[in-house]
Formats: sequence, structure tokens, C-alpha cells
Amino acid sequence: MPIFWLGLMLAWFFGVVLGWLPTGFRLGTEVTLVPVTNFYILDSLLARNPAALASSLRHLILPAVALSTIPMAVIARMTRASLLEVLSQDYIRTAESKGLPQQAVILRHAMRNALLPVMTVTGLQVGRLLAGAILTETIFSWPGIGLWIFESIQARDYPIVQGATLFIATIFVMVNLITDVLYAAVDPRIKYD
Repeated sequence: MPIFWLGLMLAWFFGVVLGWLPTGFRLGTEVTLVPVTNFYILDSLLARNPAALASSLRHLILPAVALSTIPMAVIARMTRASLLEVLSQDYIRTAESKGLPQQAVILRHAMRNALLPVMTVTGLQVGRLLAGAILTETIFSWPGIGLWIFESIQARDYPIVQGATLFIATIFVMVNLITDVLYAAVDPRIKYD
């Protein structure tokens, strides 16, 4: 399911049909907040404004769910497959035959070895999150980099589109570099010279 379709359906169902959550923007019209950092949750904490904090959190729920559902499903599926593969290994049966509790076997032995493919997929999902942010910010009327890129594409403002593409590519490369470096922390067999 595409992110834009999921975002529209979430906004329609939870915002229009049920009326539980707001369908757009970052803050309710009944709340006043002077932005300092332009991150409304942090600004409401700095201003000690609980009404603004509650409103900004309510406005964050639908975009966060729309943006995270699809990558979360991919990561959960990969975690399950990797953990099932590791749990069938001989060293897991050895740990179980020693009498270790099931929780210790999973946390100490299985999870650490199953984490490498999950880390790879998680690093790759950052690209999907960055691409989905453009659509999510457009659907929920959030003034962010995604909406700015969308408006720049519509206006054919090529320097902004090129700069934003370079920025997103840099973030993607840095996240994958960090993921590769973290391999050595998770798996002691991996060493970088």
C-alpha cells in the first residue's frame, strides 16, 4: 500500500469519520505558541505550555503512523525471518540443553546474531522514510523539507530540487555508513582495519 494512500485513509477515517484526530497542520488553531526551534514539541516544552504540547502530539499521530507503518512491517518481517533462522542453529539447541531459560537464550544468543540482517534492512528503510516524508508532509499540510521539495518540483525550481536531492542522498549515505560501522559492535567476528 502506498504511503500517500495510507495517509489519506487514516486522515479520512480517524479525522473525518470518527473525528478523533486532526487531519492536518502541526498545531490546533485554539493554541498559541511562539516557535523558537520550529519543532513544536520541543518549543511547547521550552515554553512550558501543556496545551501546545498536547495539540502538537495529537497532530503528530496520523503522520507518524502513516510514515512508519510500511517500514515497520518490513522490519518486523525481516526480524521474524532472521530470528527463526537463528533459532534453528546448533548453538541455540546447545544453549537450551544447558538449561538456560528461554528468555536468556533469545536475548543473549539468538537476538544478537539475528540483528545483522535487521540492521541492514533498517538502514535501507531510511530511504523509504525520506521519500515518504515528501508525500506525508503534503497530505497532512506539514511545512517541512518534504512539502518544500514538493512545491519546488511544482514550481520547477531546479536549484532547490537539486540541493534537496543532494541533502537526502547525503543523509541516506551517512545512515548506511553508520549501519555498517555498527556491524562491528553487534558481531564480534567483524573487524575493520
